[in-house]
Amino acid sequence: MLVNLTDLMQPALKHGYAVPCFNVFGYEDALAVVNAAQARNASVILAVNLDMTQFMPLDHIVGMLRPLAISATVPVCLHLDHNYDIPTVLKAVDAGFTSVMYDGSQLPIAENIAGVKQVVAHAKPLGVSVEAEVGSVPYASGRDHIKSELTDVNEAIMMLEQAKPDVLAVSVGNVHRLENTFVDIDFSRFGELQTALNVPLVIHGTSGVKTPDIQKLAQGNVCKFNIGTCLRQRFGKSLRHILETDPNLFDRLTIMKTIIPEVSNEADKMIGLLGQ
Repeated sequence: MLVNLTDLMQPALKHGYAVPCFNVFGYEDALAVVNAAQARNASVILAVNLDMTQFMPLDHIVGMLRPLAISATVPVCLHLDHNYDIPTVLKAVDAGFTSVMYDGSQLPIAENIAGVKQVVAHAKPLGVSVEAEVGSVPYASGRDHIKSELTDVNEAIMMLEQAKPDVLAVSVGNVHRLENTFVDIDFSRFGELQTALNVPLVIHGTSGVKTPDIQKLAQGNVCKFNIGTCLRQRFGKSLRHILETDPNLFDRLTIMKTIIPEVSNEADKMIGLLGQ
């Protein structure tokens, strides 16, 4: 069933678990995620990142993923991940996403708040939830212009009071796109944020967070974890393995029927890790 982010976050906050938000890049990995969620009777978020929106038009993405979410037997949210362009975010709302993230984290806090307010004013009447980010979660690769800045508690409070997003992404040492290495979470800063803020929190860059730290964050106010790298790695390794095993194999459907269960297995691990 298709839902928005708020529909997923409030039960998660109440019952002490978190919902995984998986970046997907096509029907096959989206299907793998939904299959894993249905097997566990768990809720899940299908996220579309900036790279995907630059590769495929928004309405084409919605046409591919929205029917999958609607037909699922578990709650599925269709979420636009980091986007820095307000007109594009508003277009995503109108196209059929049920949740959007306007990322103004590289701007001064007043401009960030103003941008989120504009998105909230357009999205909320249409039943679409909004995610904001205060502080800045850096990238291990691919976006060197993104700064690294821990979330300031006072700025986070200002964002919630003035713009009223549904969830807030925070920077507490997490890093996007880490491969085969892990970060140290600043639990002192996280504790301050958790005490001061009254909305579900979001952690980006989950693949680079140690398992005990993920579990500790999930037991707090973090109700959404963004996950991309580990799923892409499983997809790529599975594809490479099957093609190397059978050099004569060329049929796409045969290949994907082998890869989809592998990606589902990876998604299942993360769903279980977050408490569902």
